[in-house]
Amino acid sequence: MPKTLSIQLATGTLHLDLSPGRIPLQRLLGFAARVSSKRKFLLVSKVLGKHYPVLPRLMYWSYRALARAVLGSGVGDGSLWIGMAETATGLGYGVFAAACQEGLQNTLFMQTTRYVLEDCERLAFEEAHSHATDFFLYYPTQTAHKQLFVQARTLVLIDDEISTGKTFLRLIKAYQTVNPFLEKVFIVSLVNFAHPDDRSTLETEAGVAVEWVCFREGLLNFEDGQNAALDHISVNVSGDGACKKHLLAWPGRLGISAPLRWQTGTLERLLPLLGEDTDDPRPLLVLGTGECNAPAIMLGRDLELGGFKVKIQSTTRSPIHQGNDIAAVCQFTDNYEDAIPNFLYNLDLSCYRQVIICHETPLCASLLGRLQAWQAISARFELIPDTANDATLHFFRP
Repeated sequence: MPKTLSIQLATGTLHLDLSPGRIPLQRLLGFAARVSSKRKFLLVSKVLGKHYPVLPRLMYWSYRALARAVLGSGVGDGSLWIGMAETATGLGYGVFAAACQEGLQNTLFMQTTRYVLEDCERLAFEEAHSHATDFFLYYPTQTAHKQLFVQARTLVLIDDEISTGKTFLRLIKAYQTVNPFLEKVFIVSLVNFAHPDDRSTLETEAGVAVEWVCFREGLLNFEDGQNAALDHISVNVSGDGACKKHLLAWPGRLGISAPLRWQTGTLERLLPLLGEDTDDPRPLLVLGTGECNAPAIMLGRDLELGGFKVKIQSTTRSPIHQGNDIAAVCQFTDNYEDAIPNFLYNLDLSCYRQVIICHETPLCASLLGRLQAWQAISARFELIPDTANDATLHFFRP
């Protein structure tokens, strides 16, 4: 029998009916009130590394487990893996990389994005409930990648949580207009609370085989609290519509066919900046920024394997009320020239020995302000030109 939970939020009451599962829900999820009139609750993942600091090894466990579940059902030849912006871009890349390490070949990873890239073909669709509804899925720029993009037999869609599946259905339908060869869709998430009727609608309208993969599932229902004071809070989350090519270095938006690797000597250049206080028991905090959180995850995991205590998290432009599993809210201006408020949640600097901010954009006033305020280290991501999958980080401490 499902287990029923009711969580009181500032915006109302969230009711969950949980199906049986092996992983205790409290290890996967917390809860918070979202600043949104469309959806007033947030499932705060404890393994995603977005709104909550997480151990790298726990994140990599989730990647392997989800990847093996997909591979165990048979992906076939030619597959496209898509991580959903902004929250699940790191999760999507991590699951893709884990699948490649398990032997997956002839595949491509991409992520949706909210940024405009001029002179690039794209599919546009909406996430109607989101704080920022416009999404783009760009066509790959490399010829071989584009060929796989328009001929993939299997589509693997990855998000942190599913409440209805409607965004995925919009993406599937948009994608099918350019790829008539699609045979199967995997919908992969940490948790899935889509109603059976919504699942049935997606499966029927997709017109191809659909398989759902997750750790825990059930049903959810939100009872609106009609809190007028909170309803009047609004945050600007719409970009300026300008091309962001000059700011974007992470290649996930235009296609990755194999896991990236650090150029020789990359991590060695960081070590002198970390200092020699080996008696400090506190972990390092490695921060990603917005849609570019995969480099932080990669760096955090490598530092952990090198013997460092590490936690990983990312900034976000998702506005959330303080309370429940959001203990603290830090707000600052974004680093993508949109002047959009960005947030970092549950930050307590006293818990960390050192902060490392991974970013793809050039250093700007907002980033420099964070670096100085937190006495942090900058780690700017760069894909090495004329290589298939080599990358590096440029470290700087103001």
